[in-house]
Amino acid sequence: MVFFQLFLMLILILVAAEVFTNALEHFGEKLGISEGVTGSLFAAIGTALPETIVPLLALLAGSQNVTTNEEIGVGSILGAPLMLATLSISLMAISVWKRRGTHGHLRPERTGLKRDLNFFIIAFSFAAIAMYVPHTLAIVRYGISAAMVLTYFIYMVMTLNASKALVADGHGTEAESEMFLCRIGFPNNNLVIFLQLLLGVTLLIVVAKGFINWVEVAAQAVGISTLLLSLLIIPIATELPEKVNSILWIRKGKDTLAFANITGAMVFQGTLLPAIGITLTPWQPSPEVALGIALTLVAAIWLRYLAGKGSLQVWHLFFNGSIYIIYWLLVLH
Repeated sequence: MVFFQLFLMLILILVAAEVFTNALEHFGEKLGISEGVTGSLFAAIGTALPETIVPLLALLAGSQNVTTNEEIGVGSILGAPLMLATLSISLMAISVWKRRGTHGHLRPERTGLKRDLNFFIIAFSFAAIAMYVPHTLAIVRYGISAAMVLTYFIYMVMTLNASKALVADGHGTEAESEMFLCRIGFPNNNLVIFLQLLLGVTLLIVVAKGFINWVEVAAQAVGISTLLLSLLIIPIATELPEKVNSILWIRKGKDTLAFANITGAMVFQGTLLPAIGITLTPWQPSPEVALGIALTLVAAIWLRYLAGKGSLQVWHLFFNGSIYIIYWLLVLH
């Protein structure tokens, strides 16, 4: 029964992601913005809501066990970037493997991809450093937290400023199919686009929350610790929107939107969420957490190297997926 519910939640997430991406393409086209902005900012923030809500709920309105709440919060915050940088990136490549071939090329807009990864690597490195700052130096820890919030603001400004030139170069957002609400008689205007976006986001949040609940039941049944549950299991549910949206886009040939959706979410979750963790939790390194941070950075740096090199092939991203498997094997050994 538990696994049937998980499967049902997964199907509903697929439906919600399709509704959301369909409306988002029309929204980006109406605004005349680049695919990078649509993916890195709007899609990334919208689909990052589930994994943002989980640690906040755990830390601010969780159970009476403070330690458990903190473990769920830290695990959710750090497990999300690990999942995105490794498994999510790899699943995109796997989804087009048959169509493009092992040595097939992936062609996201490179300047935006490099910008996203630069911001993430720098910010996430500071999040790692903060774990080793003594609690007696509270002003330093809070200073790092504030700097990470400022980093995301600077990232947003730079991404928006780059949009006009990218649109002129042919990277504007284009909607390929009619909006779903329009198919049942609604007019194609800004209000209807907003309503479908709201519907998609609401479905994503509600269904992801249901998925999390059933994942927790299944995980407890097989005896997984709270920290491992948060690092490995919960992100599978909360990151599904990013994975599904990016797979849908890359299969349509929208490589920039697909990559930007994931790397933009990485920046969001590598800056604002760790800032929350540094402020509201002990934010100390355990072996599982330290290994997760290290492997996340390895995966991001590998992707940044490929972006800088200018040649991004399908098989290159299989390495990211192998990192996720290695992490599982090491922490469950």
